[in-house]
Amino acid sequence: MNAQAPAAEKASPDKLWWLRTLAVFQSPKAVFAALRDDSPEQVEARQEPVLLLVLLAGIAGVLLAPSTGRLLDEPLVGFSSAVLAVLVFVTGAIYGAVTYWVGGAAVYLGLRGAGSRGGYRRARHVLAFASAPLVLGLLLVWPVRLAVYGSDSFLIGGSDRGLGVAVFNGISGAFTAWALGLLVYGISVVERWTIPRALGAVSLAAFAILALTIPFVIPLASR
Repeated sequence: MNAQAPAAEKASPDKLWWLRTLAVFQSPKAVFAALRDDSPEQVEARQEPVLLLVLLAGIAGVLLAPSTGRLLDEPLVGFSSAVLAVLVFVTGAIYGAVTYWVGGAAVYLGLRGAGSRGGYRRARHVLAFASAPLVLGLLLVWPVRLAVYGSDSFLIGGSDRGLGVAVFNGISGAFTAWALGLLVYGISVVERWTIPRALGAVSLAAFAILALTIPFVIPLASR
């Protein structure tokens, strides 16, 4: 029985998907290949890792937004670090959820346009795991940036300017580019496509995003 226990533990789908969430940085091919399995057991096992990735990537996206650099100047926040933290968390969760569902729909449409027969859920999960570099950037870059600039990162005219902040922004941009590249690579693995074909699917997804957002953007711009 002792010999069988480790095997049973290793075979746990939940544990395997948490391990794959970490392994996506070193062995992305194996992780994205595992997304081909749409059985109920596997889908259920990766729900929590997907949720965590979506939440943290959403927070990373909010922190990368230009408007974040003036949050402490807003009357609603009022120089309160506690309010700022709650606001970033809540808006990050909303942004992550919207990106997951709307961005996932765009990826799905791009994949279908390129000839995929995969489902909407798989497209969302590919997008979620491709966002892992954004999460890594959040965990590695922002603690250092806050240690260097503190609350000035969220104030107009703070000390976060010049070469130092340009370096931080450049590093964050590199993590964003990594995530985009991982999305292309992940699609190529899941669909068993060439990189150019996967890149074409991502391009179609970008057009789909424009098609989905333009009806909302035009009325706002005309006001």
